[in-house]
Amino acid sequence: MKIVATNIGERKKVDWKGKTVITGIFKFPVETSIFLDVEKVKEDAICDKEHHGGVGQAVYAYSEKHYTYWKELYPDLDWELGMFGENLTVDNLDERKLHVGDTFKVGEVIIEVTKPRQPCMKLGVRFNDMKIVKQFWKQDLPGVYFKILQTGFVKTGDKFEQIISCPQNPTIAKVYQEKRTKKGM
Repeated sequence: MKIVATNIGERKKVDWKGKTVITGIFKFPVETSIFLDVEKVKEDAICDKEHHGGVGQAVYAYSEKHYTYWKELYPDLDWELGMFGENLTVDNLDERKLHVGDTFKVGEVIIEVTKPRQPCMKLGVRFNDMKIVKQFWKQDLPGVYFKILQTGFVKTGDKFEQIISCPQNPTIAKVYQEKRTKKGM
């Protein structure tokens, strides 16, 4: 696996059906390296600290391969990496093969797999279509949150070198399936 894009977003106010929504989901690729800190990516907006950021979900990664599926469902969108609010777009991130606790050296950092992303209405705002939230729940393509064990910079092209493997723990796909079942999806 390797990083194909590093993405940063600013705090943005969006008029959604007459209500103001404040979000940081509008992330776009940057040419420079980004700093992964203990609780967040520096320079990246986090507007809902209850559900984003923090030690257990300091950085969100999504697979570039998953984009193919979504582009078929939403062919009219102006597609860019970062569309799912991810800080790291990774070439071949596979939730069926990543276990909670798996640890990687990437660039200057050491990161640990913690949990899948749960979609919220802000993904619908980003796609300008709330159908995406339910569709996202129904696919095992949630992306992965990581905990930062060693802070530092990462950049496009950095490879993921696995340093700890935890096959005894559930995969991210399994954790996501269990969350979906609990929600009745």
